[in-house]
Amino acid sequence: MTVRHLSVDYNKVNERGVFSPGDTLSGRVTVVTSGETKVQCFLVKAKGKAKVKWHEQDGRAEGMHVDRRKYFYFEHIIIQDKNKGDGSEVIRSGRHAYPFTFVIPNTDMPSSYEGKWGKITYSLKAQLTQSIWLVHKTKTRFPFLTKSEFPFASKSEMIIIGLKEQQSVTRISFYGSAKVALNVSSEKLGVKQGEAMGVSVQVLNHSAHTVTPKFYLCEKQTFAADSKRIVHTNETLFGTGDPIAAQTCQTKTKVLSIPTQLHPTFFNCCMMKLEYRLKVFIHVHVGPCTITTATPHWLREGEHVGDWETKGGGRGGQRGQPRCWT
Repeated sequence: MTVRHLSVDYNKVNERGVFSPGDTLSGRVTVVTSGETKVQCFLVKAKGKAKVKWHEQDGRAEGMHVDRRKYFYFEHIIIQDKNKGDGSEVIRSGRHAYPFTFVIPNTDMPSSYEGKWGKITYSLKAQLTQSIWLVHKTKTRFPFLTKSEFPFASKSEMIIIGLKEQQSVTRISFYGSAKVALNVSSEKLGVKQGEAMGVSVQVLNHSAHTVTPKFYLCEKQTFAADSKRIVHTNETLFGTGDPIAAQTCQTKTKVLSIPTQLHPTFFNCCMMKLEYRLKVFIHVHVGPCTITTATPHWLREGEHVGDWETKGGGRGGQRGQPRCWT
């Protein structure tokens, strides 16, 4: 084997090295050989694609749901033998670099993403074919961020939590004959990773116990294939508010910082989407135990808050259970 090294590299278009629709993607393919190397075909490809895949078991039957979509595909032939297969082209011994240039389509495409059962990737691949039995390959991914002007895109770096108008949700729970009412409102349309968002919580605590609001950031990943759908959710404790004493009504504002590692919301992929909401729980301290109720807070523009039901009862109280993830 005379091919000692094969790599593909791209030139950054900005400090972050992130590409967007309409950008020029250029770079080089480097090959190092220890002797004269016969080549049938030597090329570099650029590709943007999405793929969803998950297994589902129904009783004894097991099925797999798969769907794919290609956003663009470009191919640049570096070397092609004239007779298409005889290996008449030769790369001399040494180190060689071959430049390439592609223009990414200026169309609506989702940003790079990798979720529980699906991913959106943008990549470069170089392939050097010496024979049907001897093929050298190398591949690298490049980060891609869609433009915010496209409808239903990921708003570039924006995480959509909040509405154009102040959003308010009220939840009333009963603990024996006492009542605890919770009203939650947010202030922003969208925030970026690392930014702060103020959430106002008004608690009417007519119970005989102290209550404490807790804030959870809820992530929802939805994947679709073969007319089927699967959802993955994840809840992270976002912060804890101040305790509200018994027989009081208080309004508190909690400033929450958006984690820097979160991926932006997106809805411009037909096979998957990512969205967030803020959920506020009220913990009612009854002796050694804690009773919890929840208030939903939909945090994406145009979404319905969702339906809720209560379960349990008696002196132990009731617990609100969400149904809006279905």
